[in-house]
Amino acid sequence: MLRLNNIEVVYSDVIQVLRGVSLDVPDGGIVALLGANGAGKTTTLRAISGLLRSQDGEVTRGWIELDGERIDRLPPEDIVQRGVIQVLEGRRLFQHLTVEENLLIGGVARGRSSRAVLQKDLEQVYHYFPRLKELRKRISGYLSGGEQQMLVIGRGLMAHPRLMMLDEPSLGLAPILVAEIFRVIKQISEQEGMAILLVEQNARIALDVSQYAYVMENGRVVLDGPSEQLAENEDIKEFYLGLTQVGERKSYRDVKHYKRRKRWLG
Repeated sequence: MLRLNNIEVVYSDVIQVLRGVSLDVPDGGIVALLGANGAGKTTTLRAISGLLRSQDGEVTRGWIELDGERIDRLPPEDIVQRGVIQVLEGRRLFQHLTVEENLLIGGVARGRSSRAVLQKDLEQVYHYFPRLKELRKRISGYLSGGEQQMLVIGRGLMAHPRLMMLDEPSLGLAPILVAEIFRVIKQISEQEGMAILLVEQNARIALDVSQYAYVMENGRVVLDGPSEQLAENEDIKEFYLGLTQVGERKSYRDVKHYKRRKRWLG
């Protein structure tokens, strides 16, 4: 459904962040994009959603297609109308509005203004996040971090996207909340047939819920494959899952050597 072909992204005409990134997201599948801070994951999402311009960035090479049609030159509002929604990192809400008012904004953004339609959409969100129904009259700024994360995902769901892009949904959350939110993410994809592109530093849970994954370093995709296979990759185990052979400790010199390895690019 979504295809990135060899894209490069430059900020302020001089800072190159992405270098020949290619990836595919199939219809109805969950794809994970892994990597450390600064690897280029969020920039990749911004390139897809059209939000690069707000950061003085642009796609300078390659192209992005949705169902075979280029979208990399479209404004963000047109990309939203095609069913692509980005849930931004940091749980960005209209904090002075109630939970339900925030959700309704998500529906109106896609042109779903009928009261009956919006009510049906609300019930769908409350089905996945019953806690939000209990809090629907609460001012959003007073919610906990986990409740706010549920709300921003629910607000994205109100737009009935074909592709939802989630940027670090586990950030700052307790492990029990992370497990619950990812359980719902997987459930939404399965029940709604929705494609999900997931940017996440928690590689363990991202590989668990996704079918395919890409690993980024320094603006490039250095490794990709089925999630089950990547979870068994020795480099992934060591540097993303924190697993090494029993009794073996890695020194800083070993880590530096890893960073210079070329076999990931082979």
